[in-house]
Amino acid sequence: MGACCSVSLPCDQVVGQVSQWLCAKASYIHNLEENLTALEKTMDDLKAKRDDLSRKVEREENRGLQRLAQIQVWLTRVETIDSQVNELLSVRNTEIQRLCLCGFCSKSFKKSYRYGKRVFMMLTEVKNENLRSDGVFEVVAEQAQASEVVKRPIQPSIVGQEKLLETAWNRLMEDRVGIVGLYGMGGVGKTTLLKQIHNKFDTFDIVIWVVVSSNLQIQTIQEEIAKKLGLAGDGWNQKDEDQKSCDIYNVLTRKKFVLLLDDIWAKVDLTKIGVPSPSENGSKVVFTTRNQEVCARMGADVEMEVQCLPPDDAFDLFRKKVGEITLKSHPSIPELARVVAAKCHGLPLALNVIGEAMSYKRTIQEWHDAIDDLKSNAAEFPEVKNEILPILKYSYDNLKDEHVKSCLLYCALFPEDNRILKRLLIEYWICEGIIDGSRGMERAENKGYGIIGTLVRSSLLMVEDTNEVYMHDVVRSSLLMEEDTNKVYMHDVVREMALWIASDQFIVFAGAGLYGIPKFMNWNAVRRMSLMSNEIDRISGSLECLELTTLFLQRNQRTLVNISGEFFRSMPKLAVLDLSENSQLSELPDGISQLVSLKYLNMSWTNIECLPVGLRELKNLIHLNLEQTKTLSSIVGILALLSLKVLKLRGSRVRNNPNTMEELLGLEHLEILTIGIASDSGLDQFLSSHKLMCCTQVLQISHLQLDISRLASMEKVHELQFIGCTIYEIKMDITSIRSETISPLHNPTNACFLSLSKISLSFCNGKELTWLIFAPNLTSLKVYFADEVEEIINKEKALVGEESGIVPFQKLEFLILDSLPKLKNIYWRPLPFPCLREIEVINCRKLRKLPLNSKSGSSGEKELVIKYTEREWLVGVEWEDEATKARFLPSAIQV
Repeated sequence: MGACCSVSLPCDQVVGQVSQWLCAKASYIHNLEENLTALEKTMDDLKAKRDDLSRKVEREENRGLQRLAQIQVWLTRVETIDSQVNELLSVRNTEIQRLCLCGFCSKSFKKSYRYGKRVFMMLTEVKNENLRSDGVFEVVAEQAQASEVVKRPIQPSIVGQEKLLETAWNRLMEDRVGIVGLYGMGGVGKTTLLKQIHNKFDTFDIVIWVVVSSNLQIQTIQEEIAKKLGLAGDGWNQKDEDQKSCDIYNVLTRKKFVLLLDDIWAKVDLTKIGVPSPSENGSKVVFTTRNQEVCARMGADVEMEVQCLPPDDAFDLFRKKVGEITLKSHPSIPELARVVAAKCHGLPLALNVIGEAMSYKRTIQEWHDAIDDLKSNAAEFPEVKNEILPILKYSYDNLKDEHVKSCLLYCALFPEDNRILKRLLIEYWICEGIIDGSRGMERAENKGYGIIGTLVRSSLLMVEDTNEVYMHDVVRSSLLMEEDTNKVYMHDVVREMALWIASDQFIVFAGAGLYGIPKFMNWNAVRRMSLMSNEIDRISGSLECLELTTLFLQRNQRTLVNISGEFFRSMPKLAVLDLSENSQLSELPDGISQLVSLKYLNMSWTNIECLPVGLRELKNLIHLNLEQTKTLSSIVGILALLSLKVLKLRGSRVRNNPNTMEELLGLEHLEILTIGIASDSGLDQFLSSHKLMCCTQVLQISHLQLDISRLASMEKVHELQFIGCTIYEIKMDITSIRSETISPLHNPTNACFLSLSKISLSFCNGKELTWLIFAPNLTSLKVYFADEVEEIINKEKALVGEESGIVPFQKLEFLILDSLPKLKNIYWRPLPFPCLREIEVINCRKLRKLPLNSKSGSSGEKELVIKYTEREWLVGVEWEDEATKARFLPSAIQV
């Protein structure tokens, strides 16, 4: 038998312990309502303390300070307690309803006991004196320590961007600047510049770098920012876009941040990402893009173009990539290196890639071979084809409309570095059908300018804002005053990219030194062919060009004398034919009649003597340019051109033919006319025709007497040229034209010359040109060889107009005064000239004072420049005051 052991306790002791245990449990239930009320009140006191502390911390953070870590620990602890208390209080009513026997018992004793105990324990924690004393802080924030910027790797030496970096940094650090956009063509060095800017930041709380690229994804950008802010993790991944945006905003709004976005192709919605407005606390946003439109859409305070390097800097970069070992391997290589570098046209991407490719080529034969390849077909140069062109093609692919892409490729038909008149491009595009001209030529032209703007802002075309070099050939110089004196051109590498894309449909030998039509196997695949700017003397035979739509043969001017009729036999789709500037070409064959689809024919600056009979068969022709055809004396037969909408005759000898006006009046669909008039009868016929007056854009009048007011009703004229004319005093009531009526958006009965933007006068009589105040939108004024002119605007005649609110030359950009021996005044007091960019004064010895003060001139980036020929004239100029002299004298240029 096993042993037994027993323990005995006094009965009253056992009963006391059980009773005590039961009383404690019962108290959780019996005191539940009292404990809940106390818990709610005590928690309200704690939350009030928390809220007071949070507001104090927020005030300090708004001053740029950073909260102490212990503050955040206490606030987080209170937030946790608050959440637990809320959970208990949320089921308060349910738990109280379980109580019975006046709160001494429960219908579910076990559940009520557990709930009551949790309430009691939570009340104890909330009342804890340590919790309350821990929430007392004398200091809640301190000066934030700038986060260390992780430098981004860049090339050991950056060539040619030092000045741009300094300018960009200074603008970025201006107080009012929050967003800066850096734009430019692909490969021009935008990312390199952004890296340099990134590495200069050391006084901001946080610097964030994000590569965006063409596939813009908001969540991807949020992810990169979250990593930098320490928000990323499992919890972050579970949140949606809006929740992530709030998290990012709540962190960045308390920081002085820098956000750098590289390579954006469309607007990045900073608000959607969660990025606060940088202007709120001195933060900065900097981005790079190839499209200037993005700068505007992003609301950039500063837009800066990153341009190609100038020649010296370009060669410095190129030689660094080639290396001194290669450059010294043969005495001729440095000079050959300059030739190769020049072919890169200052584009850093090309300079780096091609420079590296040449770094191991150490014989002159290899360098000559490379030069030959780059000149003849750069796209076949391996490094160009594989590393440069694909990068540039991203810009082309990003163009949204196919017709815009076609317009860009069209520009590659011109020789490299060729400056192309915008107007000329648009004419081609309309007649090729790329732009719809069926709803009117003016509307189509506006569409063309919009396309050019898109290509320029996309950094695929560049603008040459030319004020042409002064020429003493008055007629030739005045022709350069076209509405499109501003020209566009393609960077050579962009042109190579365009030719690479269109290589299966384009034949381009522009400026190639050809003496004849090149041999080509498959003419039927060719859509556009450019043989312009060569030395082709004769064109004969027939080409099977069944798909050809554009043919450029212009500028073979010293050689092309003959085109055979059979040449045009197999070009049924040809729509654009340019034969201009072939000064030796005196006739066209009747075989031109076979060009049944032709819509555009340019024979300007040729020596053509008469219109070919075959021209009358071109029933689809809408555009005919015969300007400066000095030997063309008649346009008989032109009435057969039933679709003709644009006719250009300025500078043609037909101005002397009395039948010209009758021919013009018979053109039913004529919308645009440029014309010269040299006879009184011709002028009378012209002025009596509302139709001709309304469609004329450029009017040249030679050696006639004219009441200028008779031209006031010309709605579309944008350029007037007067050669050897006597212009009568204008017969208009100047008081009827007030400042509010000269807006280009209004056309009141008494206003005139609203569309007129360019005026040229040469060898004209008269002492003044006060009538110019009736041309409120004038942008260019040129006065040449006028012996009698004493002042441009006469004070007595213009004072009445001034009282009416007229201030002349508000939009004038260029003012050229040449050989005006009696000219004393332009205007009697200083004018604002808000758009004026250039004044050129040549042989005007009596003109001692210019109408300028220190506030005159363009408010844009381009400063007003004064050009002159005689140093003595500049020395004798009487400036309005010393401030005016100090502003304009240093920038005066002797020509």
